[in-house]
Amino acid sequence: MLQLSKSLLGKSVLSLRTGTPIATITTPIINPNNLKIEGFYCEDRFSKEELVLLCQDIREVLPQGYVVNDHAVLTEPEELVRLKDVIALDFQMIGKQVETLAKQKVGKVSDYAAETESMYIQKIYVSQSIMKSLTGGSLSIDRSQVNEITPKKIIINELLKTSPMPAPATAA
Repeated sequence: MLQLSKSLLGKSVLSLRTGTPIATITTPIINPNNLKIEGFYCEDRFSKEELVLLCQDIREVLPQGYVVNDHAVLTEPEELVRLKDVIALDFQMIGKQVETLAKQKVGKVSDYAAETESMYIQKIYVSQSIMKSLTGGSLSIDRSQVNEITPKKIIINELLKTSPMPAPATAA
């Protein structure tokens, strides 16, 4: 099921063992190489320190929060050797500039939708400038249209231009 980024954040991390919330999700850890949410930073309910919940440790995603086995799945960021490079990038999607291969500016990322089973980002929602938004509204870009991701911008394939349909000729 696709969920918008805002509905992924701010949720509780629920322990199966104790049946209580053990942390609160704060920000995602996004791998820009494959647009996968690798995990989430979360605030520990007991010590108030920032820990990481890896997506592979999530048993189920509920409206109330993320279900995990117990508190032991929360890890300190320094202990995650395989994710060290991704964590160091500190990649955030929202606010990134979006442009086409021909360097045409499209707008900025306003939101994204991730598939909750795989945690891959499937859709990117781009808000356009005021002039473009009056004529065309906001854009929804599928992950298959993304060509390259740099630290400052997301480069997508060319947008299809839609032209108005001519009026059908009427017999007089």
